[in-house]
Amino acid sequence: MLGVFINVITVIFGSCIGLLLKKGIPARVSKAAMTGLGVCTLYIGISGSLCGNHVLIVIASVVAGAIVGTILDIDGAINSLANKVEAHFKHDNSSVSIAEGLVSATLLFCVGSMTVTGSIQAGITGDNSVLITKAMLDLISSIMLASSLGVGVLLSSVSVLVIQGGLVLFAELISPFMSAGAIDEMTCAGSLVIILIGSNLMGLSTFKAADFLPAIIFAPIIYNLYSFAERVMLGFT
Repeated sequence: MLGVFINVITVIFGSCIGLLLKKGIPARVSKAAMTGLGVCTLYIGISGSLCGNHVLIVIASVVAGAIVGTILDIDGAINSLANKVEAHFKHDNSSVSIAEGLVSATLLFCVGSMTVTGSIQAGITGDNSVLITKAMLDLISSIMLASSLGVGVLLSSVSVLVIQGGLVLFAELISPFMSAGAIDEMTCAGSLVIILIGSNLMGLSTFKAADFLPAIIFAPIIYNLYSFAERVMLGFT
């Protein structure tokens, strides 16, 4: 839960700064910071991708995940839901409601592939690097959002605690039922998704990273099927 607590603190801190500044931070400074965090995200993704021991399992997981995610249009569904919820709370008048700030910030901080991959990684392996990187991104975003949307952004820190914390606890709950090999392949597949996120943050691409999230589920399943088949084959020899 360390990564979650750090994320909550950065949202609170960034929101307070944004409420004081009112005008946000210069665009060029924000862009430079995002690029730097994108590089760090790429590094985390590349490092984690080396955990896998079976290249074919990872390839099968990512390809299957991409196909299923694209067919289901996970990225589009997430964006559509976010837009509908935001539109419900958005007002045309000049004064911004607390609800609008809360909903907008919650959607930005809690709905995305980095939230899912980071929380699962933290819960299963104890590695908080992705969530800490996300916390730095949310620090910058919360400054900019709070300067325009007000105190509702500050309240979204509760959403971060509940949603991300819930995902981490769920991952911790299922981790005892997963073998070390399955965890390695899941980490590898999730890290490849993180590479896509890092590339997007740097402005090098516009991958729909959320469409690749099913790869994280496919990785342990395919690994277990492979291990079972391997044991069966050994039984006949």
